Amino acid sequence: MGKHIAAVVATVTIATAAGVGGWQFLEHVPADAAAQQAGAPAGVPVTLGTVTAKNVPVYVNGIGSVQAYNTVTVKSRVDGQIVAVDFNEGEDVKQGKLLFQIDPRPYRAALEQAQAVKAKDQAQLESAQLDLDRYAKLVVRGYQTQQSYDQQKALVAQLKAALSGDQAQIDAAQLNLDYADIRAPIAGRLGARLVDTGNLVRTGDNTALVTIAQLRPVYVSFTLPQRYLDQIVQNQTQAPLVVDATSGDGKHELAQGKLTLIDNTINQSTGTILLKATFANERERLWPGEFVNARVVLSVRHDVPTVPEQTVQQGPDGYFAYIVNPGDTVERRAIDVEAIQDGLAIVTKGLKPGEQVVVSGQYRLTNGAHIVPQAAHRPGSTT
Repeated sequence: MGKHIAAVVATVTIATAAGVGGWQFLEHVPADAAAQQAGAPAGVPVTLGTVTAKNVPVYVNGIGSVQAYNTVTVKSRVDGQIVAVDFNEGEDVKQGKLLFQIDPRPYRAALEQAQAVKAKDQAQLESAQLDLDRYAKLVVRGYQTQQSYDQQKALVAQLKAALSGDQAQIDAAQLNLDYADIRAPIAGRLGARLVDTGNLVRTGDNTALVTIAQLRPVYVSFTLPQRYLDQIVQNQTQAPLVVDATSGDGKHELAQGKLTLIDNTINQSTGTILLKATFANERERLWPGEFVNARVVLSVRHDVPTVPEQTVQQGPDGYFAYIVNPGDTVERRAIDVEAIQDGLAIVTKGLKPGEQVVVSGQYRLTNGAHIVPQAAHRPGSTT
C-alpha cells in the first residue's frame, strides 16, 4: 500500500481536502490554465513595436520607360560597296570612330578629276590675265580697240567664275570621299551590325547599318495624374525634384535622377501630364526601352510618427491601433493615417513617438485585454 501511494505522489500533487476524511489528487496545470480556473483571463500572444519619429518623403509613383539620351541610326551618305567593318557589336565607341568603309576609289578618282579641271582653268586664267594687262596698255596707245579689251576682261571674269565652280566640285568630291569612311556621329553603345562586308548600299534605299545609343546620361519618361500637377510645378520651382527609378517589382532602386521636363500640355484623353527625368546612369543600370517605376519625391515630412503598416487596423469608424498600457493591457485608440508607403504608416493623430503598439496578433484583442508579448520573428531565424 505504501509503495503504491509513493508512485502516485511521484506523478501528481497530493493535497488534503479541508473537512474531508480522505485524499484528493489534483493534476498539475500551466499557469495560464490555472489562472483561467481561478477566473482570470489568459493573455493574448502579440508582437509589439514602438512608435518612431522619422523623416518620411512624400512621393507619387508612375510607370515609365527608359530612353537613350541620344539615339542615332547610322546610314551611308554615298553609294558603294562595303569593303571593311571596323567595330565589334555591343562595344562602346567614341565620337569619330571608324565603323564602315565604302569603296573609296570612285570618289578618289572624282576628286582628282575635279582638281585637274581646276588646274586647267587656273592656267587659262593666268594667260587671260596677262593678255588683259597687255590690252590695257595698247588701248591707251591706240593699238587695240576698246571692244577687244572689254572682251578680254569678260574672259578673265568668266575664268575666275569657272575656278570658283571648280573649287566647289573639289569640295563636293572631297566630301564624298570623306563619306566613304562612315564614322560614329556620337559617343555611345553600338547595337547589332545590320549589314555585312561586301554588300552594296545605296543612299536611296535608306538602309540602316548600325545604331548607337548614348547611355550616360539617359531619360525616363512617365506620366502622372493631373491632380499632382500643381504640387509638382510649385516644388520644381524651388529646386529640381528628385526622381527614383525602381525595378518593375518595386523592390530594387536602380538609380536616382532629377526631374527635367514638365510637358506643356495635359493629355485630355487620359488626364495625365508627361514628365521626364534625367539620370547620370554611371553604373548603366537603366537600359533604353526598359520599363521602370518612377517615384517623384514632392517633399519630406519631418519627425512624423510612424508604425509598421500591419499595426494599423481599419474598422467601421476608420483606422485604429492597440496601444500597450502598464500591466500588459491594451487600449483601442482611433488614429488618423496620412499615408502608407514602404511598409510604414504615417500617423498624424492618435499616436506619440515612444508609445508601444501591437504590431501583430490584433485579431484576438479587445479593448482592455491582457497580452503576452512575443519576440518578433527575424528573417532567417529557425525559431
